[in-house]
Amino acid sequence: MPKLNYKIIFHLMGLLLLVNGGFMLIAAFVSFITKDGVGLEVSAAALITAFVGVSLMFLTRGHEKEVKKREGYIIVTFGWLFMSLSGMLPYLFSGAIPTLANAFFETISGYTTTGATILTEIEALPKSILFWRSTTHWIGGMGIIVLAIAILPLLGIGGMQLFAAEAPGPSADKLHPRITDTAKRLWLIYFGFTILETIFLKLAGMSFFDAANHAMSTLSTGGFSTKNASVAHWNDKPLIQYIIIFFMLLAGTNFVLSYFAFKGRIQRILKDEEFRLYMSFVIGFSIIAATVMYLNADFTLSSIDHPMVLGRAESAIRHGLFQVLAVITTTGFVTADYTMWTPFLTIIFFGLMFLGGSAGSTSGGIKVVRHLLTIRNAFVEFKRTLHPNAILPVRYNTRSVDRSIIYNILAFFILYMLSWIVGASVLGSLGLDFRTALGGAASALGNVGPAFGSLGPVDNYGWLPVGAKWWMAFLMLIGRLELFTVLILLTPFFWRNR
Repeated sequence: MPKLNYKIIFHLMGLLLLVNGGFMLIAAFVSFITKDGVGLEVSAAALITAFVGVSLMFLTRGHEKEVKKREGYIIVTFGWLFMSLSGMLPYLFSGAIPTLANAFFETISGYTTTGATILTEIEALPKSILFWRSTTHWIGGMGIIVLAIAILPLLGIGGMQLFAAEAPGPSADKLHPRITDTAKRLWLIYFGFTILETIFLKLAGMSFFDAANHAMSTLSTGGFSTKNASVAHWNDKPLIQYIIIFFMLLAGTNFVLSYFAFKGRIQRILKDEEFRLYMSFVIGFSIIAATVMYLNADFTLSSIDHPMVLGRAESAIRHGLFQVLAVITTTGFVTADYTMWTPFLTIIFFGLMFLGGSAGSTSGGIKVVRHLLTIRNAFVEFKRTLHPNAILPVRYNTRSVDRSIIYNILAFFILYMLSWIVGASVLGSLGLDFRTALGGAASALGNVGPAFGSLGPVDNYGWLPVGAKWWMAFLMLIGRLELFTVLILLTPFFWRNR
């Protein structure tokens, strides 16, 4: 096995830090505009981050251009870690989050678009810190799009190869110059959606600052809010919640399909099997949630919406649709404490944590396409028991799926469930009760945000023991980067040079 090309690895780490420092300067600019008193601290964090980035790039100039598989795994994993380590500097320097464990937890929760927070008084924070908090989501969301479309298929991560051939650029088997074009196009769509949602939310009654922050959190399927009550703060303004519902739906959809939509290829979207199943899940579970709430005598408008806005049926539909989408897309926004909506719905929402949005979206979780192909493979195996000599391929979008992809997806499922069980066991050993440990591990691994037990939708993660915070940060990272990408670095054979 050839030696690792450390120069290209550190060069790209430097580039990421430089970009991170640039975004911090924008947060510093927000601080000076709003006069929140932490402009110098945020500027110092930005300059230190950018300086380290430029230094790394300078010291590694003249590197080889080619990125092989092993370098790819390291760049992806350590890229997220470097971003998180530098991204916590504004919190530490400003004193908004003074402890290392809390600052790292909040930062990696931002970059992995999990949205779990240790903060209790969010509205008391300086505006530039709130802006930086939402920006970490937005950067992470952008990174995930490029990761899913351009990088993971090249590393052989199961399921991602399926749409790579139809993506507007990357080749699934080798690095290709069109990857850059793909990234530019998809980032443009991502940026455009963010601007559009900001405008709509502003027109619907949010302040411009709140609108921009929530747009960044929505498109990244992150869930950080500028309000202590999350989106429940605007329960008296249903239009705001419907706008967020629409953009959560878009964010949980494969961004390649958004590209096709702009190209006028609507039939290609409607024929996409993952999109159809994704929409079926959203509609089906939303109807179930709305119906149960409407028929439940304990569900009243006064318990959720302050004024009685549009009526009981509308409220049930809106809150049901909002929370189903928030969990499926792993956005994690909250309009109500859905763990109080009946035990049946609590079980439904717990199950939705393992669903995830579409591949190629900013959402976390297992992803709809993996569920689809696992189910289809099961039916094929049923048929094969009756017809052992028949050639029975698993098909996706009318094409036969290579068996290696099916094996990879099955391995992913097993590894995901094992990671959840081990994750929950460790949390239990650190003092969390059964329900909180199971929910917390599922939420962190799926990058959902709100969990169950003492980590429910109206709670936060600040009370966790320090060890639990570091462990959940690890679960967020492996969940965000599709398990294999991180866990392969823990194997001895990965680091052997022969």
